[in-house]
Amino acid sequence: MFDIQEELKKLPAKPGVYLMHNEKDEIIYVGKAIILKNRVRQYFQSSRNLSPKIKRMVSQIKYFEYIITDSELEALVLECNLIKEHNPKYNTMLKDDKSYPYIKVTVQEAYPRVMFARRMKRDKSKYFGPYTSAGAVKDTIDLIQKIYQIRTCNRNLPRDIGKERPCLYYQMKQCKGPCQSYISQEEYQKSVQDVMKFLNGDYKEVLHYLEKKMQEAAAEMEFEQAAEYRDLIKSVEHISNKQKINSAGLEDRDIIALAKAQTESVVAVFFVRDGKLLGREHFHMKHSLETSRTEVMTEFVKQFYAGTPYLPREILLECEIEEKEVMEQCLTAKKGMKVRILVPQRGQKVKLIDMARRNAVNLLRMDSEKIRLEEKRTIGAVKEIEQLIGIPDLKRMEAFDISNISGFQTVASMVVYENGKPKKRDYRKFKIQSVQGPDDYKSMEEVLTRRFRHGQKEIEQMQKKNLDLEFGSFTKFPDLLLMDGGKGQVNVAKRVLEELHLDIPVCGMVKDDNHRTRGLYYENEEILFPPKSEAFRLITRIQDEAHRFAIEYHRELRGKTSVHSVLDDIPGIGPKRRKALMKHFKDIDRIKKASLEELECVEGITKNAAKEVYLFFHN
Repeated sequence: MFDIQEELKKLPAKPGVYLMHNEKDEIIYVGKAIILKNRVRQYFQSSRNLSPKIKRMVSQIKYFEYIITDSELEALVLECNLIKEHNPKYNTMLKDDKSYPYIKVTVQEAYPRVMFARRMKRDKSKYFGPYTSAGAVKDTIDLIQKIYQIRTCNRNLPRDIGKERPCLYYQMKQCKGPCQSYISQEEYQKSVQDVMKFLNGDYKEVLHYLEKKMQEAAAEMEFEQAAEYRDLIKSVEHISNKQKINSAGLEDRDIIALAKAQTESVVAVFFVRDGKLLGREHFHMKHSLETSRTEVMTEFVKQFYAGTPYLPREILLECEIEEKEVMEQCLTAKKGMKVRILVPQRGQKVKLIDMARRNAVNLLRMDSEKIRLEEKRTIGAVKEIEQLIGIPDLKRMEAFDISNISGFQTVASMVVYENGKPKKRDYRKFKIQSVQGPDDYKSMEEVLTRRFRHGQKEIEQMQKKNLDLEFGSFTKFPDLLLMDGGKGQVNVAKRVLEELHLDIPVCGMVKDDNHRTRGLYYENEEILFPPKSEAFRLITRIQDEAHRFAIEYHRELRGKTSVHSVLDDIPGIGPKRRKALMKHFKDIDRIKKASLEELECVEGITKNAAKEVYLFFHN
C-alpha cells in the first residue's frame, strides 16, 4: 500500500514535476515545484486553505509520483508537455496550447540566418530551446546580430548577390553584407559556428565581452549605453538556462539509466517523442550480488525491446552493453530503419542521462517496497494461478463477457492481461451479428470464433508477407482463456477451440450467490481460491474489467441509438408498427407479456407481424 504520509517524508528538496494518481491509476493532476518537498506537502496539510476544486482533487489522490529536474524552468516545460500528453482532469487552467519560443538557425542555407520561431519543424534547420521568455529570445537574437553580424534578410544567397544595395543593418554594423560579397562564405560560416557555440552554452566569451563594454561605457560616463549592456548581460544569463526537456533534433529517443543496490536495480526510461519528453516509466530488476551494471543494462535492453511494439530511432544508455552491434542489428531489422544505441560522453545527451540516473536513484530509494508489492499483486498473482491450476509459464490471459438487455444490441468484450497487468491496447469489443434475442452461449460462440479465426487468417497473411506477428491485432493468442461463467461457457469455448484446432487452456470464472468471484472452473473441477490470496484479487479484477468493458460498449451503442427500440430488431416491425404497438400497450413489458391474440388485435399489425413479435419474446 502507498502510505501518503510516509512518502511525503521522502520527498526531496529539489525542483521537479509531481503527478497525482487516483485509485484507477489515472493521472488527475500534474504540477511543478521549485522545491518538491514543500509544494506536495501543502496539499495534505489540513490547516491549509484549499479551494473546493483542490479539496475534491486531494480526496481522490491514491498515490503520487514525481520527476526531479535541474531547474524550475525545466519543470515548467516538462509540466506543460505532460499536461498536453495526459490531459489531467484537474489541470483546467493549464489546458491551453501555449508554445514556447525557439531560436532557429537555418544551417541548410549557404548563408544561414538566426530567427525567432514558435515551433520546431522538420526543415533541416537547427533549433535551440524552448525558452520561457520570448523577450529574452528576441534580445538574444538582437545581441547575436550586434556581435556576430548575421543577416536577417530573406534574400536568396548566393543567387541574389550584388542585385540590390546592402540594407540598413549593414550600415548599423549588424550585418557583414554577404549580399555584396563583403565577406566570404567560409568566414560567414565561421561566424555561424560561433553563434551555435554560444547557443549551445559557451557564454564565457560573450559575457566577458559585454562586461568589458559595460565597464568601458560606465568609465566614459555613458550610463545609458552601460545600462543597455547590463540588460543584454541579463538576457544572455536568462537564455543560458537552456532546456534539456525538449530536444532540437525532433528525434524519437529513449533515455535509460539505472540505480543498483545489492540484488535489485531500478531502471528509469524517459521517452522523447518528436523532440518532447512526454513521460517516464521505471522497472524493477532482480539479480545476483555479483551482477555488474553492464550486465543489468544488457538484460534490460534485451527484455524491454523484445516486448515493446514501438522502437525509437535512438536509445541513449548510461553505460555500455554487451553485444551492442548485434542488438543494433536486431532492433534495426525489427523497426525497418536504422536504430542507434549510444552511450553519450558529453553535451546535451549526457545531461539527459544524468537526469534519468538521478530519478532512478530516487525511485530505488522510495519505490523498492512499492515495486515489490506491485510485483506481488501482478506477477505474484499469476504465479499463484499457475500453481492452482497446474499450468506453467502463464503470461497472457484473455477474458470475455457478454452484455445485452433482453437481446437488444448484444455485445461482447475481450480484455487482455499480461504478467498480471491490463494491456488495454489489445482490448477488443464485438457487436453480435448472428444471434437474435438473448442467448449468451451462442453469442459467446460467435465472438470466440470470430476472434480466433481472424487471428489465424491474420497470421497466415503476415507470414506470407514475411511481416512481424507482433504488429497484428489478433495474432497473439492467450496462454489461458477466461470465461465469465462456469461449465456452460467453458464448454462453448472448448468446442470453438477444437473446431479451429487450437490447444488453449480454458477456465471459467465462477461467482457465488452474492455475485462475488469464488474460484475457477478448470478440467471439470471447481478450484477455490485461498482466502485473501493475490490470485483471487487478480481474477476478480479481470472479471470486473471484462464486465465493465462490455457494459461500457453497450451503453455507448445505446447512446448512439437512443431512439432505437428492441422492437426494431423484430423482422417485419418498422417505425409505424412500433408506434402502433407502443400506443396500444404503453410499454415494452406489456408487449412481452401479450398473447398472440392480443397482438393481432392491434390496429396496423398483421397476423404475420403479430407472430414475429410473439416468437421474438417467447423463444
